[in-house]
Amino acid sequence: MKELQLKYGCNPNQKPSRIYMNEGQELPIQVLCGRPGYINFLDAFNGWQLVRELKKATGLPAATSFKHVSPAGAAIGLPLDETLAKIYWVDDCGELSPLACAYARARGADRMSSFGDFIALSDPCDKDTAMLIKREVSDGVIAPGYTEEALEILKQKKNGNYNVIQIDETYVPAPVEHKEVFGITFEQGRQELPINDELLSNIVTKNKDVPEHALRDMKIALITLKYTQSNSVCFVKDGQAIGIGAGQQSRVHCTRLAGQKADNWLLRQCPKVMDLPFIDGIRRADRDNAIDVYIGEEYMDVLADGAWQKIFKTKPDVFTREEKRAWLDQMDGVTLGSDAFFPFSDNIERAHKSGVKYIAQPGGSVRDDLVIECCDKYGMAMAFTGIRLFHH
Repeated sequence: MKELQLKYGCNPNQKPSRIYMNEGQELPIQVLCGRPGYINFLDAFNGWQLVRELKKATGLPAATSFKHVSPAGAAIGLPLDETLAKIYWVDDCGELSPLACAYARARGADRMSSFGDFIALSDPCDKDTAMLIKREVSDGVIAPGYTEEALEILKQKKNGNYNVIQIDETYVPAPVEHKEVFGITFEQGRQELPINDELLSNIVTKNKDVPEHALRDMKIALITLKYTQSNSVCFVKDGQAIGIGAGQQSRVHCTRLAGQKADNWLLRQCPKVMDLPFIDGIRRADRDNAIDVYIGEEYMDVLADGAWQKIFKTKPDVFTREEKRAWLDQMDGVTLGSDAFFPFSDNIERAHKSGVKYIAQPGGSVRDDLVIECCDKYGMAMAFTGIRLFHH
C-alpha cells in the first residue's frame, strides 16, 4: 500500500486527506480494522516512536496513551501493586502480562486526559492487553503485531470499527524530515538524540547520588518529552509518567500543570478516595470524573444535595485541604524532566511540593546558579543534559 485515503484532515472541512510515502515507497503499516483518521495517525506515529524508544532504553515492554498529539501517559511494564491495580481499575483482572501492566499504568495515570486515547505498544499486543483496551473508551491502537486472540477481541470493539494498526518494526525513516505549513516546506534532521547514561552524567548539584531507578525514570521523562508538544514538563515515578504538562507558553505553567496531575495521581491512592461509596452500575467515565472533581477545589459539584445521590450511596465527607496536603507530603523520590531549561527557581519550588528528588533538564539559563541553589536547598540531584527537546 503506497497511500491511504482518509475521510478528512484535522477537521471535517479539510479535504482531501491522505497519507503516503514519497517516491512511491510502500507505507510501513497495515490497517487491520477500522478506518483511522488524520489525527489518529499523528498520535499513532508519535506514540510508536515513544514506546519503541522506551523499550530500547529500559529493556521492558512499553505503552503510551496519546491524545491530540501528546502523551497523556507513558510507562514500562513493571508489576502493579494492589493499590495501583485498584486506582487503575484492573484489580479484577488477576495477574497481568508486562505489556498489559505498561498499558494499565499509561492509561491509568491521568484517566481524564486518556479518555478516547490512541494507544501505542512496543510489543505485539497480547490477550491481557487487548482485554484492558476493550473495556476503555479509545480510538485505536498501533503495535508491531497482534496475537490471534488479541486481534479477535479488538475487532469486536466499536461494533467492528475500532482502529487497529500494525506497523513494520524494522521500518527506519529517512534522516531528514519535511513539514509543510502555509504552502511552505520546512526541512530538518530528525530528532535522533539517544537518551542514555552519558547524556545524564553531568550532575550539577551538591547531591550527586542518582540511583539506578532514578536514572531509569530520568530516561522515561526525557523520552516522553521528545514526543510531547512543547513547552513540556514530565513527572515520573517508579517507571511511569504520573503528570505531563504539554503545550504551555510558560515553563512554570507546564510545571504547575504536570505537578497538579502528579498530585492527583497520589491523592487517588488515599484510602478516603479509594473507599468512595459509588452507586452500583456507575459508568467508568462518570466515576473518573467524580473522583477528579472530589479531589479538586470544586468538590461541592459532586457533594451538593441532589448531586451526590446520583454518584454515591452515602454522602462522602469533604476531603479538606489540610488532609490533602498531609497525604501529599508523603510523596518522595519523584523525577522531573523538562524539554528546555528552567528560567527561574519557581519551577523547583513547585516541583518540591510534589515530592521531586531528581531532575533532568538542558541547563543554559542565565539564572542556572539560582536554580541549582534552590535544588541544593531541598537536597535534589539535578542533571544538565545540554540538549533541548522541543517538539512541534
